[in-house]
Amino acid sequence: MSVLPLSSPTIAYHGNPAPRSSAISTRVPVIFKRLLRFQQMDFELAAWQLTYLCLSPKRVYRNVYFHKQTKNTWARDDPAILILIAGCLCVSAIAWSVVYSYSLLKAIQLALLMVFRDYLLVGIIVATLLWFFSNKMLLSPPSHSAPTDSVVEWAYAFDVHTNAFFPFYLTLYLAQLFLVPIVLRSNWVCLFVSNTLYLAAFAQYIYGVYLGLNALPFLVRTELLLAPLLPLFTGYIVSLLGFNVAVHVLPMYFGS
Repeated sequence: MSVLPLSSPTIAYHGNPAPRSSAISTRVPVIFKRLLRFQQMDFELAAWQLTYLCLSPKRVYRNVYFHKQTKNTWARDDPAILILIAGCLCVSAIAWSVVYSYSLLKAIQLALLMVFRDYLLVGIIVATLLWFFSNKMLLSPPSHSAPTDSVVEWAYAFDVHTNAFFPFYLTLYLAQLFLVPIVLRSNWVCLFVSNTLYLAAFAQYIYGVYLGLNALPFLVRTELLLAPLLPLFTGYIVSLLGFNVAVHVLPMYFGS
């Protein structure tokens, strides 16, 4: 009597096990594999999504269901939105470089830091934490009606970060740029404007993360994702007693 294997067998190539590189490549999100395929990118749709992430983010997440039905994945497979965000960060880097009188080399370095550290590296860390937390704590109990693939994809968690990052970018990377002469002044009104700006940016990001995961029908207790708002608001109230966030953050960030 034959016995079924407990795990799927490894496909052999000329008598050798399948190369590890092919197994690793299957785990790389499609959106990263297509980063250089500009002809296949839909920049018009990406621009529409970025616009509505600020005006009506729930409308963007309605398209998630359509994407799941047509492509059998919750995560987007078009990296156009990544390219647009990277372009926006580069423009901001140029503008901030003018404000701080950076050289061309330092301006390029700042652009690379904004794209690869602030957006991609932080996004990878946040997506990993969201992916782990969601699959461990937020999955609904198994039932006969629940689909078998009711898990949060890592690529979708990165999408959630991407969607939440853009309003954050508009607030701290763009709006703050025009408010630099105000937020760095040493009076209470300017302190209030500065700290409220940072409060709005992080609150938008947290709420965006909540909306993204709340859109998945198989997750429960997604309200837990709003928990960071409590310490955020508490810190904001305390900071109004005399701690100007921008005065401390900007010199540290730009090294001045």
